[in-house]
Amino acid sequence: MALQVFVANEQSDEEVDCERWAALARAALAAQGVRGDAELSVLYVDEATIAALNERFLGHAGPTDVLSFPIEDELTPPGRAPDGGGSGPGWEPPEDGELPVLLGDVVICPSVARANAARHAASYEDELALLLVHGILHLLGMDHEDDAEAEEMEARERALLAAYHHGGAPHAPTP
Repeated sequence: MALQVFVANEQSDEEVDCERWAALARAALAAQGVRGDAELSVLYVDEATIAALNERFLGHAGPTDVLSFPIEDELTPPGRAPDGGGSGPGWEPPEDGELPVLLGDVVICPSVARANAARHAASYEDELALLLVHGILHLLGMDHEDDAEAEEMEARERALLAAYHHGGAPHAPTP
């Protein structure tokens, strides 16, 4: 199966090149050392949707540009009943390594990205790239709660964007 990136454009306010952003996500994940069977979902949503998510999960009113939802729980083999029993005749638990690592979801609001790009003197595409990489780094455990963490995360964002976004379409990292 290998590394899978699923991208869905669930809004119509702004144009989104799903293939381009899937390629950038795959490159960033590979550069961060994600190997083997892993899955990431990227959703592009409208302001009302991201505002509802922002309020529900973070307690903040209004739309934001990006949210990350890591999946931190241990994976439960498919077909497992709550009492620990299997499911149906002939069910066998999967071998170790057969289940993908579900990294989580990155949710981006393109209309907020466009507004932020104008304020940051950046292009819309540069803002979308930054938000995608930022969201992925959050899923992989990076944060910006204190100055040292913020500096480390921002440096990694700049490095990934320089390698896989600036100067053209994203490309696969070289080993």
